[in-house]
Amino acid sequence: QVQLVESGGGLVQPGGSLRLSCEASGIICSLYVMGWYRQAPGKQRELVAQITSGRNTFYADSVKGRFTISRDNAKNTVYLQMNGLKPEDTAVYYCRADQPATLSGYWGQGTQVTVSS
Repeated sequence: QVQLVESGGGLVQPGGSLRLSCEASGIICSLYVMGWYRQAPGKQRELVAQITSGRNTFYADSVKGRFTISRDNAKNTVYLQMNGLKPEDTAVYYCRADQPATLSGYWGQGTQVTVSS
């Protein structure tokens, strides 16, 4: 059974930082394309950042230079370091694992990030 468990969300002031974690079980993260998505109220879910098995990374333009995705193979965990947070970053953040070879994909349950003064 595959599980992706996110943690690290919360309330932070503008300009602050948070680090989200996505701990995986049932899969090996390093064999998947791991991504962070977010969904704000009334908006579609959007891709924020991805990291491939070869550690190539992709970032949405809106977070470039502020967010960093990384992976710890020993802990089977993917992180999203978020700096310089803005109110428009407020959303539920979801972890996702994709295996292009088998077209399989899995979602975590999400963690709320709220940026407000």
